Amino acid sequence: MRKLAGLAYPARLRRDAAGVVAVAFPDLPEAVTFGVGRADALARAVDALETALSIYLDDGRPLPRPSPARGLALVAPSLLGALKLELRQAMREGGVSRAQLARRMGLHGAQVARLLDPDHASRLDRIEAAMAVLGKRLEVAVKNAA
Repeated sequence: MRKLAGLAYPARLRRDAAGVVAVAFPDLPEAVTFGVGRADALARAVDALETALSIYLDDGRPLPRPSPARGLALVAPSLLGALKLELRQAMREGGVSRAQLARRMGLHGAQVARLLDPDHASRLDRIEAAMAVLGKRLEVAVKNAA
C-alpha cells in the first residue's frame, strides 16, 4: 500500500531581493513556480506539483518517488489532487482506460473525465467507487500537524 503522504516532494525555495520566492522541485524539473513571500510560494507550489505529476501520468510515465527532504520544504498535493493522481496511477497500473472505467462504473465518459480532472471538485464517494472497481480501497488517517 502506498500512502498519500508518499507524494510529498522536497522543494527548494529561493528568495530574491524583491521578496519573490521561487520554488523548484529537484525530483520534478517541470514543476517551477513563484510567489510573493514564502506562504504564497508554497500555496502555488501545490498547484505546480499537481500539474507536473499529471503530466507524468498523461505521458504514460510512473510517478517519480520523492527523494529525502534533506532540509528542504516538503510540498504535497491537496487531498483531492492526491486521490485523483492515485486513481490515475491505479488505472495505468491496471491497464484500464477511461472508457473501460466508465463502463465498469456505469457512468458516461464525461463523468469519468471530470472525475480525473484535477480542476474539478469531484465527490469523494465517486473516487472511492472508482478505486473499488479497480480493486483498490481508500484508507484515511488523521495525524497531528507538525
